[in-house]
Amino acid sequence: MNKNIIKVLDEIEKEKGISKDILIEAIESALASAYKKNYETNINNVEINMCKDTGEIKTFTRKTIVKKALKPLSEISIEELQTSDKDKFKIGDTILIETTPKEFGRIAAQTAKQVILQKIREAERNVIYEKYIDKERDIVTGVVQRIEYGNVIIDLGRTEALLLPNEQIKNEEYYKGKRIKIYIIEVRKTSKGPKIFASRTHPELLKRLFELEVPEIHEGLVEIKHITREAGKRSKVAVYSKNERIDPIGACIGDRGSRIKSIMLELKDEKIDIIRWSDDEKTFIANSLSPAKVILVNLFKNEKTAIVIVSDQQLSLAIGKEGQNARLAAKLTGWKVDIKSESEYKKNNTNSDCNLQKDLAK
Repeated sequence: MNKNIIKVLDEIEKEKGISKDILIEAIESALASAYKKNYETNINNVEINMCKDTGEIKTFTRKTIVKKALKPLSEISIEELQTSDKDKFKIGDTILIETTPKEFGRIAAQTAKQVILQKIREAERNVIYEKYIDKERDIVTGVVQRIEYGNVIIDLGRTEALLLPNEQIKNEEYYKGKRIKIYIIEVRKTSKGPKIFASRTHPELLKRLFELEVPEIHEGLVEIKHITREAGKRSKVAVYSKNERIDPIGACIGDRGSRIKSIMLELKDEKIDIIRWSDDEKTFIANSLSPAKVILVNLFKNEKTAIVIVSDQQLSLAIGKEGQNARLAAKLTGWKVDIKSESEYKKNNTNSDCNLQKDLAK
């Protein structure tokens, strides 16, 4: 049995990468607890030794040398010592006495097996944790395994990810076997293994999808400056390129819209507006209201408010359905956006035609 244990430990060290010394230490600790349980002794008095070469297991009890032993579990009289030990030790010293029970081999074998299985499970959980902690704040592909109480459980191969209701795209259909890309927001270490929390609504999911589909973004030639999302409905992505020869919007859209269509398809046909970023705040705010065409932007920096003028025909487009376009533009730019029609602007300003022309000239 002992030789078999050592052989098993050697194989585990080679295949699983678990140190043999760590396994032996764990077995010794577990055997000390088993000894206490089966022989009703003080665990602090017991020391288990397992030979790493032969697997031989011995039990030692720590006893204090006294003149007359009144507590045989923790004391030994000096007269009981072997002749060779009487010259080495004196009264008051502590000595280890071998006390290996004859039937302890069976207990040792069962305990060692349990420890080995436990350590293998722990090692495998640690491998999975280390793998996915590196993928935190990144995307992975998984398969919907089941749905429990509104939570979507996604199979990632050797583990699962949890998609909570508030991280799901509203009205997106999740069914067993469906392949989806998810954004890992947190990997939590627990006693039962890593717990992975995922999202389909996070703006970073959209950013990672662009990095996968658009080589210019992956290579750093095009930069995503800002993203805002109303998941499953509409998003705005502000892009920029230092290289004047590269059109950042065209790069993101792709030939005949191939790149943007692929991303939209992954996100339940979520509409995506690609916005040209600018360090000029007026220009950026005007761009953010795409596809509407802006006539004028007036900034009130103290209130962080932008008054935006559009033609009467463009007003509903600028505001968007239920105010969505204006709301996303405000989130994207960080400015409160107040949209007015050209006729309203003229009506509320004296010499409006003249003022509008002056403003446009600015």
